Amino acid sequence: MKKTTSPFTERTMGTAPVYFTAISTILGAILFLRFGVAVGTVGLAGVLIIIVIGHMVTLPTSMAISEIATNQKVEGGGEYYMISRSFGLNIGATIGISLYLSQAISVAFYIIAFTEAFTPLLHYIQEQYNLIIPSQAISIPALIILGILIWRKGANLGIKMLYVVVTILLLALTAFFLGHPVADVTTTQEIAEPLRNTNQLFIILAIIFPAFTGMDAGVGLSGDLKSPQKSIPRGTLWATLSGMIIYVFVVIKLNASATPQDLMTQPLIMSKIALFGWIIIPLGLAAATISSAIGSFLVAPRTLQAIAADQSFPSEKMNTLLAKGKGKTNEPQSATFFTLLLALVFVVLGSVDAVAKIISMFFMITYASMNLISFLNHFGSDPSYRPTFQSKWYFSLAGFIFATTLMFLMNPLYAFISVVTIFLLYFWMKHIHQDRKGLENIFHGVMFQISRKLTVFLQSGTLKERTWRPSAICISSDTFERDKIFDLLNWISYSHGFGTYMHYIQGYYSRETHLEAKKVMDRLLTKANKTEGNMIVSAIISPSYTSAIAQIIQTPGISGVENNIIIFEYDKHEPDQLPHIIENLRMVQAGDFDICILGSSMRNIKYDNGIHIWIRDLNRDNERLMILLSYVILGHPAWKKATISLFTLSPRNKIEETRVNIAQFVQEGRLPVSRNNITVIEQDPDVNFRTLVAQYSSEAALTVVGFYNDQLKQKGQKHFEGYDGVGDILFVNAHDLLEIT
Repeated sequence: MKKTTSPFTERTMGTAPVYFTAISTILGAILFLRFGVAVGTVGLAGVLIIIVIGHMVTLPTSMAISEIATNQKVEGGGEYYMISRSFGLNIGATIGISLYLSQAISVAFYIIAFTEAFTPLLHYIQEQYNLIIPSQAISIPALIILGILIWRKGANLGIKMLYVVVTILLLALTAFFLGHPVADVTTTQEIAEPLRNTNQLFIILAIIFPAFTGMDAGVGLSGDLKSPQKSIPRGTLWATLSGMIIYVFVVIKLNASATPQDLMTQPLIMSKIALFGWIIIPLGLAAATISSAIGSFLVAPRTLQAIAADQSFPSEKMNTLLAKGKGKTNEPQSATFFTLLLALVFVVLGSVDAVAKIISMFFMITYASMNLISFLNHFGSDPSYRPTFQSKWYFSLAGFIFATTLMFLMNPLYAFISVVTIFLLYFWMKHIHQDRKGLENIFHGVMFQISRKLTVFLQSGTLKERTWRPSAICISSDTFERDKIFDLLNWISYSHGFGTYMHYIQGYYSRETHLEAKKVMDRLLTKANKTEGNMIVSAIISPSYTSAIAQIIQTPGISGVENNIIIFEYDKHEPDQLPHIIENLRMVQAGDFDICILGSSMRNIKYDNGIHIWIRDLNRDNERLMILLSYVILGHPAWKKATISLFTLSPRNKIEETRVNIAQFVQEGRLPVSRNNITVIEQDPDVNFRTLVAQYSSEAALTVVGFYNDQLKQKGQKHFEGYDGVGDILFVNAHDLLEIT
């Protein structure tokens, strides 16, 4: 992966450029052009509420940015770099493109606002010479000149210009605070209505929210900073807090200096309030808009350059061109030129309010992402997340919630379009870069924590298991020779149960067997992924089959609930493993386990033929477990067209009674067994049980039969033999009688 900065990049900047880039963007066009309108529309209290609401997004975001920046080495690209290195390159590029668009469109926004400083001049020309000059006659040349200067001279010239315009900006604000009211606004009516037109609160918020977004402008200079871990937190937080304090005093001054009517009808009302306002406020507006445009013009190309350096665009030529830098400071000249062209498109639109709403949506998405990163890192408790600046998880969560909520409150249509655009961008990125991690990378730490806490909670016994569910563990050394045992555990664990599959490797634990186990694990994971299994797979190294079983029956359940079923498997045609299974059953039964032994055949499974269960007495231990296990197995999609059929033997005089009892049992237990699938066979001492099984279940996908300890004592291995007439057969031994509720 290419880095976002050249290894020869010279980093020369400290905290001051971050602060001034941010504060010059914060104290921008909106402050001069729309704060008066806002106070006039919703009142002093309304604007103060808007400032609080806006900073409930930006303050947590500032803290989140500061936190993330102090946890990692921040290269070029600012917020994009942080997001992509936290969430992965696909999501990083998705949010990064959104961030870049908001930054690039901001350039156009501030240039459009810059032309409003010339409104008095344009009105004068129209009145004196009857000549109408469109605002684009000023905005387009201004944008081109600014773009060429930054393209040719780079960030150093931009920062020097910032110092000049910030000085003019501060002089303008000082003149405003020293100014005098333009009308008497201390009437009873004005005092009684500090909050008005509340239905327009979020409309006004959407228009003035870009005023709060400048705090992240300095972050985009990360590739040029000597110490991003120090400069970003200091510059970002100082700028955010400074801007919030200045906003509060500005709206108080506006409310005390003009009537609501004047505030709403005169966008440049500040020029009538300030000392020498006729000249100083237009100059301040020009300085504010140019400084904000410079800040955005410095940041946007660096974001684009970083995205291209990560090879995120589909064209190799496009990536190479946009990632290309010039000189020791790796100035993004190609990205700057592209940004200039994009900004020109929006400058032609000429509407401050329309562009402001678009910017707000994209910034909200970016801020929500930064807060989400911080929150998930807190929640995930990753040991590698050790920022030197510590925010609080609840601040980050609040910032994320407020950012996503405010998007839709400000403008539901724009918010919907923005969210759809983000998803389309993500799927486009995922299509282009299928080898990169996707959304699952976001929640990895969260899933780990949830799993850990739930497992501990369940194991603590605080929540008792009300009903039976299978928590099965199986062991086999023939995993890659026969699939049936693997499939069986997959069926059981798919929907209703839990499963752990252990591949047995005979031998003592050593470096050699450890490496063998790692290779086996890779194969097991590949196998599990192909079957989309919901089970845990692992390999166990042990000197003997008996010792391996002794180990696994002491293994904690993966669900926090103890394992309750042990599953074994053997080949029906070559049952060499069967004696080893039988000789270990007594040890397994000492642990209160239900036991399943699968006799695998060479037949392919015809799922539609269903499961055949052979029962003797519903009040004995095995039968209920056999029925419940079959029900659990049918939960797997492979069995969606299959049915359960019950077979039993009965004396001739009790056949109907037996059928009724079974049907009643099935109905009361709400079991998926049709009355038509209940078969009661007349007992005939001359007909062998295995013969009946072969006669009725020869085509069954799976045949289930119970076995008891006394039968094993009498017949041993022979009890499992003689079922050659059927396919796969599952022998079940229940430890206790289950209640079917």
